[in-house]
Amino acid sequence: MQLKRLTLTALFATLCVIGGLIKIPSGIGSLALDTVPALISAAFLPPVFSGIAAMLGHTASAMYAGFPLGPLHALIALEMFAIIIVFARLHKAGHSEMKWIFFIVANGLLAPLPFYFLISPAFFLGAVPFLLLATIVNAVVAAVVMPSLQHVAAGRMRLLR
Repeated sequence: MQLKRLTLTALFATLCVIGGLIKIPSGIGSLALDTVPALISAAFLPPVFSGIAAMLGHTASAMYAGFPLGPLHALIALEMFAIIIVFARLHKAGHSEMKWIFFIVANGLLAPLPFYFLISPAFFLGAVPFLLLATIVNAVVAAVVMPSLQHVAAGRMRLLR
């Protein structure tokens, strides 16, 4: 069972890396579709493993963009880890709508808040619209794909019994 979990985590982390190559045009070079697989992984993995996939996905996306925020990407990766863990817990608890609301508010509005103080209020105000848009795009794509993947996985599990 542990090997299956690690393999699925590696698969979703790899998909996050690939999603990180699909950039969302913005003033911040690291906005991408790297979170979609991490959100979907909440249906298949324990929350911590989904968080790890998200953290690795962001790191790869930032690396591909040349780490425009330097070492602050470590903070963003940790924020992604925590946000996806809470998202996954909400998913496991059956909070279908609340998980999406939480993700959009936490990732699009709360996660950039430290940068108001660490970089500048102007950076924060300039980044939030792009980050919020990228967050919504990631959430919509994941919300459309997740039910189909869960349905296919459930059917496959029935066949294996």
